[in-house]
Amino acid sequence: MQLIEHSDSPRYVRLHEDDNVVVVVNDQGVAEGSAFPDGLVTVEGVPQSHKVATVDIPEGAEVRRYGQVIGYANQPLRKGSWVQEHQLRMPTAPALDSLPMSTAVPAPLPPLEGYTFEGYRNADGTVGTRNILGITTTVQCVTGVLEHAVKRIRQELLPRYPNVDDVVALTHSYGCGVAINARDAYIPIRTVRNLSRNPNLGGEALVISLGCEKLQAGQVMHEDDPSVDLSDPWLYRLQDAGQGFGEMIEQIMELAEVRLKKLDQRRRETVPASELILGMQCGGSDAFSGITANPALGYAADLLVRAGATVMFSENTEVRDAIYMLTARAENMEVANALVREMDWYDQYLERGAADRSANTTPGNKKGGLSNIVEKALGSIVKSGSSAINGVIGPGERVDRKGLIFCATPASDFVCGTLQLAAGMNLHVFTTGRGTPYGLAMTPVVKVCTRTELAKRWHDLIDIDAGRVATGRMSIEELGWELFHYYLDVASGRKQTWAEQHRLHNDIVLFNPAPIT
Repeated sequence: MQLIEHSDSPRYVRLHEDDNVVVVVNDQGVAEGSAFPDGLVTVEGVPQSHKVATVDIPEGAEVRRYGQVIGYANQPLRKGSWVQEHQLRMPTAPALDSLPMSTAVPAPLPPLEGYTFEGYRNADGTVGTRNILGITTTVQCVTGVLEHAVKRIRQELLPRYPNVDDVVALTHSYGCGVAINARDAYIPIRTVRNLSRNPNLGGEALVISLGCEKLQAGQVMHEDDPSVDLSDPWLYRLQDAGQGFGEMIEQIMELAEVRLKKLDQRRRETVPASELILGMQCGGSDAFSGITANPALGYAADLLVRAGATVMFSENTEVRDAIYMLTARAENMEVANALVREMDWYDQYLERGAADRSANTTPGNKKGGLSNIVEKALGSIVKSGSSAINGVIGPGERVDRKGLIFCATPASDFVCGTLQLAAGMNLHVFTTGRGTPYGLAMTPVVKVCTRTELAKRWHDLIDIDAGRVATGRMSIEELGWELFHYYLDVASGRKQTWAEQHRLHNDIVLFNPAPIT
């Protein structure tokens, strides 16, 4: 990465020597006639994070960023001009039948030993970073009752059990009025089941059901599942309640207290960093996402993989246009084929809905300098670092190995976060350029912003300022190490993220591609 830097002058970032566009760094952008230190002069005003042509680009010629083609010029683009979305024709998606398959597998980096955090060991071998009572549901009909019960549990019971961090209702909109046996119904069903098995719930989840719904409790909790403790009563059906609403609440509280007593006996213990299961995601992205925050996450991901941990990256539509760079890094042909399988499944899913990947980019993405999904994808995948990709899991599946894992999910922040929780994530990191108060109730969320201006404005929402990279105050490597240590501190409970402190929790949102009846 080349940074044209001077505190009082126009500045830009060039990511690859072959790029013919660069990204403006200055907080207020640059005015017409601004001269960069290397002699490039703007012919019009260009906002921060937007692109400037470094040469004259003829109509039909390639426009390159990250050393890759992000579009073709719809018109001649003058040197020094502002390169905008409407001036580019988006490339077609890479064909899935002619990708490089496991052809550039990175050599393993040296192991990183001796790093630990303080976590909660579970009976199934997983480790939690928090100690939470989770109460899941089989159907949306019970949500109001459960939310009332959870409020009373927090107020009346939780203070008696100081070693329990929280009680969380795993509510959702699935369970009835759905085609429960439809081809793709397995995705929301296994997601609900695996949410209850998240390591931060300690195997003590309860289930609240209505009784008549299509999704029955046995599909959520399996009697022979070693990750959940079913030795105590674990299910309450509202339709079995005898004396109305008051009795419902009291009986739910009684069941909850049995679990709270057991959770309260748990204590943190020193565990190796290899027990971390980190989920990575980005939202409210801008052109700096692929310059500052996401590359730093990638560096930290490499450190975690070297330490033996599990690191998940996701968002199908935000890797689709760069899939050729990922299949080449696949550990073996099995992993490469699994990547292709998930991309193909999602292509067909979008086609059934008469949509394509271009629908992904938001107005905020474009205002932040991202012209199309191709440019966005190239900035998104750098979260994955440089390690070999060791595995692929489908939506709602639970991760079953360590290393760098592609967790196939939609790009929607809330759906992706939900599916990563189902996969077993015990710590989450979320990068943003435009800003979002996103948070999750079941796991800490580390918020990393791409620009220092946002870090200053949202000083009590952003945990890590990656904008220091763009201003030359910190290298990618230094920020990667800072993130690595911050992850271990948050996982140990030594630090709380802002989202935790403010109790900022987004809803659980299931991915349900099956029909609703």
